[in-house]
Amino acid sequence: MGPSLTLSDTPTPLQNSQLLDGWRVHQQQAVEQALSNWVRADAPAGLGEAMRYAVLDGGKRLRPLLVLATAEALGGHREAAMRAACATELIHAYSLVHDDMPCMDNDVLRRGKPTVHVRFGEAQALLAGDALQALAFELLVPDASAVPPAMAVHLCRLLACAAGADGMAGGQAVDLASVGFTLELPALEAMHRRKTGALLRASVLMGAATGEPDRNTWEQLDRFGAALGLAFQVVDDILDVTADSATLGKTAGKDAACDKPTFVSLMGLDQAQAYADEVLAQAHEALRLSRIVNRDILHGLADWVGRRSS
Repeated sequence: MGPSLTLSDTPTPLQNSQLLDGWRVHQQQAVEQALSNWVRADAPAGLGEAMRYAVLDGGKRLRPLLVLATAEALGGHREAAMRAACATELIHAYSLVHDDMPCMDNDVLRRGKPTVHVRFGEAQALLAGDALQALAFELLVPDASAVPPAMAVHLCRLLACAAGADGMAGGQAVDLASVGFTLELPALEAMHRRKTGALLRASVLMGAATGEPDRNTWEQLDRFGAALGLAFQVVDDILDVTADSATLGKTAGKDAACDKPTFVSLMGLDQAQAYADEVLAQAHEALRLSRIVNRDILHGLADWVGRRSS
């Protein structure tokens, strides 16, 4: 199962964006090291190499950061938080591997490098995605007593629900079925709350599940995660139109080229930006209502999502 890894012992209070950047870089490095240790290269027939290629050396690590920041804010179980952080990234990585394949979005660029099926072939990409998904749940139920059993079960359920038919996979199915159609705002929101938002929301809740939040805190963090997930997708649609492939690390303009419904195609660019700001404000309000004292990092991560340029 790999070595035991923990959060930083000393939470950093957020006083300005420089301190947020320092916290974020420190945690990204910790997650990268944990993933490198846990996604081993010794899987047979080159499978390990494909898995590591899919996961390491790229990506914002937003989902792990949300897990770690929420756990830190609530004084959560450190070992469980790092394992949950890596599990969310493994699910995210597997979804990208499969999403890029010719049977789905047929993309050749991801995180600034050739997609896994381009580099290793379609069969190996399919298996790498499958193995990453399985490893995510393996991390959540380690041997011995590294994570309390009831906590491990709760984390597994949160992640499974976010990744399955009622979450990410269901949203991807709706996305594929919606090519060439115009979706009204409620339907577009519902699709993206599953496809993109479910895993971001689960990342927040998994961080919370490593602690002992009261009912109000849990409910407000749920609202925060849901709003943040939607804001992420609206900004993603905006960047697909306004940024280039080198900036994004993936093919720009792909949604329009594939005739997919987006917030920009529905609302126009200016209205989509205003809507992103509105949803981001909802995320901040939920955090304020949570009564969490140490929430500055979460506010900072929300702004990082809602104001990002890549």
